[in-house]
Amino acid sequence: MTNSHPLRSETTSFAMLDPRIQHWIWRSGWTELRDAQDRAIPVILEGKSDLIIAASTASGKTEAAFFPILTRLGRCSDPPPLALYVSPLKALINDQWRRLEELAEALEIEVTPWHGDIPYSRKKRFLADPGGCLLITPESLEAMLCRHGHALSRVFQGLQYVVVDELHAFIGTERGMQLLSLLHRVESLIGRPVMRIGLSATLGDMTLAKKVLRQDGSRKVALIESKSANQELKVLVKGFVEPAKLTLDQSKTGSPARAAVAQDIFDVLRGTNNLVFPNSRDDVEYYSDRLRRMCEERGFPNEFWPHHGNLSKEIREEAEAALKQTERPATAICTSTLELGIDIGPVRSVVQVGPPPSVASLRQRLGRSGRRPGEPMILRADCIEKELGADSGLSIMLREGLSTTVAMIRLLARGWCEPVSKSQLHASTLVQQILSVLAQYGGAHAQQLWELLVTTGPFSAVSAPQFGALLQKLRQNEIIFQDPTGLILLAPKGEAMTQHYSFYAAFSTDDEYTIVSGHRTLGSVPLSRPLYPGGFLIFAGRRWQVISVSEEGRIVQVNPAGGGNLPGFEGALGAALHGRVREEMRAVLRSSEAVPFLDAVGQRLLAEARETYARYDLDKNWLLQLGSDVHILLWTGDRINDTLALALQTRGLKAASEGLSVAVKGISADEARGILLAIGREQIDPIRIAAGVQNKIREKWDGLLPNDLLDACYASANIDVPGVQKVLRAKLNCGPEHFWGENGKTHPIGLPK
Repeated sequence: MTNSHPLRSETTSFAMLDPRIQHWIWRSGWTELRDAQDRAIPVILEGKSDLIIAASTASGKTEAAFFPILTRLGRCSDPPPLALYVSPLKALINDQWRRLEELAEALEIEVTPWHGDIPYSRKKRFLADPGGCLLITPESLEAMLCRHGHALSRVFQGLQYVVVDELHAFIGTERGMQLLSLLHRVESLIGRPVMRIGLSATLGDMTLAKKVLRQDGSRKVALIESKSANQELKVLVKGFVEPAKLTLDQSKTGSPARAAVAQDIFDVLRGTNNLVFPNSRDDVEYYSDRLRRMCEERGFPNEFWPHHGNLSKEIREEAEAALKQTERPATAICTSTLELGIDIGPVRSVVQVGPPPSVASLRQRLGRSGRRPGEPMILRADCIEKELGADSGLSIMLREGLSTTVAMIRLLARGWCEPVSKSQLHASTLVQQILSVLAQYGGAHAQQLWELLVTTGPFSAVSAPQFGALLQKLRQNEIIFQDPTGLILLAPKGEAMTQHYSFYAAFSTDDEYTIVSGHRTLGSVPLSRPLYPGGFLIFAGRRWQVISVSEEGRIVQVNPAGGGNLPGFEGALGAALHGRVREEMRAVLRSSEAVPFLDAVGQRLLAEARETYARYDLDKNWLLQLGSDVHILLWTGDRINDTLALALQTRGLKAASEGLSVAVKGISADEARGILLAIGREQIDPIRIAAGVQNKIREKWDGLLPNDLLDACYASANIDVPGVQKVLRAKLNCGPEHFWGENGKTHPIGLPK
């Protein structure tokens, strides 16, 4: 090493770092600190505010936080200084452990990973001599509080920083509320606030993210947002056409379009490292199996590995190891399990099969590619659309899957993604936190629970009557009881719950609902969209009317529902789509400009969709009379469409949200207009609407909520009455209303002439 180190420290905060960290940076061959690292150092060392560091994947966010944190810890001695790093994944903790251990060793600072795979002897050593960096998941932190109680005030006495990695993965979720409650309880335990540092992907407007990091507003939250340095993005979207009706041979061998997608993936990706994201675990299994067999048939070593949450840890680690090694290429066929920042090495491209769940998810996935200097980010998307037929539905004719994908890519290129979810009640997690606090302290008075979790804690949206009713319901279920002094204690049933390892997770797995018609089981599928008796859903290629829903048995009883055209959008029962995406879809469909990243088949499919849009004059028409059904096109998000469908169902109408439209059976356009006018003007109670939904139990502890609180929770998360009324008033008051059909005549949708 020469006397003049290569790092350009005159324009950075490099000089503020501990000399041992400076030497580590020099030895690593760095020539400069990255933007986020340079800006974060003085903020973290000063420690006067919380901080969010938002930057793309592989932008050095971890070092941006830990260079100054370790500098600060290296200067302290009494009490032993501690930094708490919270990650959503054990695998990410293991990655960060390897990254931080060498750096921390130079400062003689201990790094302790803490999760279920770490030997208890290692954890016991930390509890006896706390300090350094503790790497932990929310579930393990919950277990620590439950099991060690008051003793943790000594363990956390020297806590200086809390780092929350992948902050965007926690925002708006039950797990995120759990983490906020745990951090608040730790601060209450030690009697002072601790600087919180959130590491996040860049998610557009970060205003709500700042509120999420510190909900009570007791400390300012600074934001360092580092944009990508104009990295090149290459995109190709391919269209695949599924026959409207399969031949006998095709019925035996399976979907020809899926087979064509698998062949394309094999031809294009073999020989390189990639990530492929289908939209379901079933598709992960299908494509990974077919691609593996294609390798075997051609005498090649397998290059394709499945990765999803239902697989064992060993199988998931096989896929991760295959991606990390450099001897031969590997591609993972995966769900969102590989969206987050697990170190899997560089991948050449990301493939999205079907429409992405969201723009934010697409951005996170795409950030896994182009991580080597000078390499572009490469996105390939494969869209399957059904062949047009005489009975093709509106969403098939508008190529909803392809249009959604194109819209999301355009929004991604402009830097937009979905804003952070607004506040919800999160009463399921409040149940868990009540029981956890009782386990931690051995008991508590109702007022103490109220002040810790609601008044000063993150559950401020819960009212005092709701809180009292919740405690009463837990007592009625013999989970808690109250002694003569008023102290609330865990009953034997509650003690058994909190002592079981499964208690510490705030979230539940996606249980699938079994769809049954008469005595015939049609199949099973996760259902996150609202089900209402009398409403209808699309499954197994046809429409069914919902008769009943059993939450306990996860069974939906249906009868065949005749008439109407089916939607063709894969995401009809999946995650809710944001209204901005639908607005962009409409912009794509009404435009005549070419979309340069579509292949020839995709261009043809888009041309068909644009012809349909123009032929039905959808710039003006938003109520379409199609046979005996009316389709309402608001070009807004699924939350508003779902709310409108529920509002119609409470009036006894057979309505359902079908992606682009809300379909209402057996009604005329004039009748629909009168009902929509009333919905736009009336005072509507969202909780009353929620009361009719049959599949409200979504979160882990929802089954323990009083009915009124369960309805309120569902409404806060899924129903948007003001949004519906705002859109309807704009539609109904902006001049002459337009309907498809004249003088009561209707025009069934079919093939273009």
